[in-house]
Amino acid sequence: MAGEIEDAIRRTEREHFTQDPPKTLKGQINYLLRRLGSAKAVAAELGVTADSVNRYRRGARKHPRPDIAAKIDEVVRSHWQPGIRRRRRRQAAATGITVETRARFGYTAPVGTTDENRLRRLTIKLPASYAQRLFDAQDRGLGDRKMREIVAEGFREVYFQDNGARAMGLSEVQINDIDYLDIEY
Repeated sequence: MAGEIEDAIRRTEREHFTQDPPKTLKGQINYLLRRLGSAKAVAAELGVTADSVNRYRRGARKHPRPDIAAKIDEVVRSHWQPGIRRRRRRQAAATGITVETRARFGYTAPVGTTDENRLRRLTIKLPASYAQRLFDAQDRGLGDRKMREIVAEGFREVYFQDNGARAMGLSEVQINDIDYLDIEY
């Protein structure tokens, strides 16, 4: 299961589609067959048999189980318009991303300062280097924990340390209990 950050990236990618993906079962299966090349490859992605994929394609089976129908929709959307996704990611890796969140932030700070873990609502423009690191982590499948570390490091640099103007003793920022998180690029 994907974490909050990966879900936010997927939502943002879907906002930039120039066309809607196929809606009918037959259209979705035909798209996946063109994209992945064979019924066996589609079946492996969906977790069904190649015979089931062929039945969906022919129209012999018109109503898959709800969990399979949701999986088909998810896989179609994950493969839809890869060129547009790549272009948007290149732009984000060059210009940066905006992260809006409400979460608990805790940090390690020098003695005598408050390091209380508290709820904050932040909207921060992270530099391009963090966007690229975030996309690389997603592509390598490093998971939500690593992606949280990257975002937290960006928040430490940009928000808490104000790009080196304050709080230089702040060594680590942690994101806990994410209420919501949106990414825009």
